Amino acid sequence: MSRMIEILHEEHRNIARLLGVIERELNVFDRRERPDYEIFQAVIQYFKEYPELCHHPKEDVVYQILKERNPAVAGAVGDIEAEHVLEGERLGRFAQVVNDVLADQELPRQTFHAAATEFLEHQRRHMAKEEQLLFPAALETLTAEDWAKIDSRIEASKDPMFDGETANRFHNLYATILRWEQETEEDRGRAAAIR
Repeated sequence: MSRMIEILHEEHRNIARLLGVIERELNVFDRRERPDYEIFQAVIQYFKEYPELCHHPKEDVVYQILKERNPAVAGAVGDIEAEHVLEGERLGRFAQVVNDVLADQELPRQTFHAAATEFLEHQRRHMAKEEQLLFPAALETLTAEDWAKIDSRIEASKDPMFDGETANRFHNLYATILRWEQETEEDRGRAAAIR
């Protein structure tokens, strides 16, 4: 397996864990309890920055090289780059409803639920499509020369400011979100036991 595909799989696992955090908080909301909106905000912040700056550019390069190598195979996968744009729009809608709630604006519960669910479902479908179609097609179709070209394009497009400190910030935010969610769940469990 290509090192790049291994990296993308790992990033998908991390993203899936954060989608699970959103889903748990959404379940709290659906029980008509108060979810931790700060957790929603932190996950949204992560999604606004990390996939956009780090994850999607890698997938886009793999897709572009696949298109150059075999347009028919790339066509069967679908337009990954266009889906990344839609992902950003869905994230924007979700972020807006969270901001509206935190600004005490009147918002039907269904509007909040729909924006969160739409974001979750699209993210999961999109990642499944990449795992089931894009990655296998790339592994089957691309040559060692293609993978070298992918690596060099990704290296060339890296922002020098992004290495090190910024990568650590994303890692720390990710770890903080997971720890925060665990603490929130433990607090809810203690509160339920007291009732």
